[in-house]
Amino acid sequence: QVQLVESGGGLVQAGGSLRLSCAASGRIFSINDMGWYRQAPGKQRELVVVVSSGGRTNYADSVKGRFTIFRDNANKMVYLQMNSLKPEDTAVYYCYANLLLTRLSVSSDYWGQGTQVTVSS
Repeated sequence: QVQLVESGGGLVQAGGSLRLSCAASGRIFSINDMGWYRQAPGKQRELVVVVSSGGRTNYADSVKGRFTIFRDNANKMVYLQMNSLKPEDTAVYYCYANLLLTRLSVSSDYWGQGTQVTVSS
C-alpha cells in the first residue's frame, strides 16, 4: 500500500508560519514530481508548488516569496514551509507525488488525505 500522509496543519494568525510535512510510504521504485496543492471551500484544487526529481520548482504566483518547498529524496519526504501567511491561504492542503511503483510500470499520481490550514486575521 502506497500512502502519502500529511501533517503540520493548524490554526495560525495572519503573518505567522506553518510547516507541512508529507511522508511517502510503501513500495516505491522512484519518485518523480512531489508537491502541494490546496483546495478552499467552493473552489477547485489548485497548485501551490511542485518540485521535480531534479530539484526544479514551480510555485503558484500567489505563494512565491512566502512558501518554500523542501524535498528529502532519501527519506521520501517533502515539506512546505509557509511564511507570512494570509487569510486567503486558508484551505485544505494536499500532498502530491507522481510515483513509479515498479521498474516496468507507468507512473501515477498519488494524493494525501489533506491537512487543514486556517489563517485568521
